[in-house]
Amino acid sequence: MAKERLGYPTQKPEALLERIIKASSNEGDLVLDPFCGCGTAVVAAQKLNRRWIGIDITHLAITLMKQRIKDTFGDTAPFKVLGEPTSFPDAQALATSDPYQFQWWSLGLVGARPVEEKKGADKGIDGKIVFQGDAVGKFETVILSVKAGNTTVAHVRDLRGVVDREKAAIGVLITMNSPTEPMKVKAATAGLFESQTWGQKYPKLQLLTVEDLLAGKDIAMPPRKQVDATFKKSQKHQPGEKDTKEMFE
Repeated sequence: MAKERLGYPTQKPEALLERIIKASSNEGDLVLDPFCGCGTAVVAAQKLNRRWIGIDITHLAITLMKQRIKDTFGDTAPFKVLGEPTSFPDAQALATSDPYQFQWWSLGLVGARPVEEKKGADKGIDGKIVFQGDAVGKFETVILSVKAGNTTVAHVRDLRGVVDREKAAIGVLITMNSPTEPMKVKAATAGLFESQTWGQKYPKLQLLTVEDLLAGKDIAMPPRKQVDATFKKSQKHQPGEKDTKEMFE
């Protein structure tokens, strides 16, 4: 069971959920988990050739589930996510109603793991992306700060201080509103992070808006697939039976 651990506090063993699903359903049946956390029930249902619906109230859980399904099944298990913001007004509404959910949703768009699962002091760090550095066994960090309200050059200055303190490779400020010219200048003066492995240089401080993220813009950093170590990985599923063609989360 320890190999399955993703860091979610209420995670259950897959073998337990598989036993329950086998005892209570047949192949092709629909399994509903209305409090699915990090998605153990839906992963077990997929492995056992059941259709499934998973529901959770937090965007933190949704992010973990999406990552887990992709790690476990690759491209063989397409799914749809209903209820996430898909437009700028949606994002504004989420930020107004629940800033913490907005923060978790924003971090999910760039594949970052939240630093704090509970409300509290974050020392200027809302999320992190960890990737392999140039040296074997060395890992670098991208630090993220998310601001739902008005932002100023002071927020860029604060982020630079956190990046320097943590000796991070890159710092990213995600904002609801477009950055001001002084913010852009302050970010540009932070310099570059150089990856010898990929032979490229990346801005040390980067500013991304919600509209940027919804348009598909990503963090400028080494390629994710080769070096990403942000989330604990689920074991790859080797299917012994047919996978379902459609799934809904």
